[in-house]
Amino acid sequence: MLELLPLLISALILGLLGGGHCLGMCGGLMGALTLAIPPEQRGQRLKLLLGYNVGRILSYSVAGLLLGLAGWAVAGSPLVTALRVVAALLLIAMGLYLAGWWSGLTRIEALGRGLWRHIQPLTRRFMPVTSLPRALILGSLWGWLPCGLVYSTLLWAASQGNAINSAALMFAFGLGTMPVLLATGLAAERLTAVLRKQGIRMAGGIMVILFGLWTLPGPHQHWLMGH
Repeated sequence: MLELLPLLISALILGLLGGGHCLGMCGGLMGALTLAIPPEQRGQRLKLLLGYNVGRILSYSVAGLLLGLAGWAVAGSPLVTALRVVAALLLIAMGLYLAGWWSGLTRIEALGRGLWRHIQPLTRRFMPVTSLPRALILGSLWGWLPCGLVYSTLLWAASQGNAINSAALMFAFGLGTMPVLLATGLAAERLTAVLRKQGIRMAGGIMVILFGLWTLPGPHQHWLMGH
């Protein structure tokens, strides 16, 4: 578990750094979900918002487990190295997108739109949100919304070659994204305004790019492990 701790921290930070993307991708949806809470339930808004996000994070963990099984299946083969390279390149592309320097990563999100077309109609069955179980289910469906940041992180998590570790990393990543989306749902304008600033987005993008470079297989990996 101690060996996994640095990776868990990295996944948590990656989620936090991706807050600007989450704000643009899911901020409107979070606002819509908040408005879908009936007036008589508004006093339980925080509980229901937490339910949305817990459901979303659990769906990330399930995706991490499923893709992690694929990573485990190829563990020890050259395909693992290829998987890490692809994951690193996606993370670098995500950093460029967050910084506002290149938006090509959005094309990757199109890969998940076919699945989302089947899932999206199901979300209507749980609106308006009148209870915590409905919020949890709605959040778990929302977690399959096509997202370049999630796809990048999923490949990175799967490249660890362990399904349980992959699920744990996606759970930590999801926790990292929670503060931004909770703040959006609670109309915390000050925090969301800060995250929209170009300087903050550029700083986050540069950090994600560096994280992607660190993920690339190479001698630096052995040096870091030694320290």
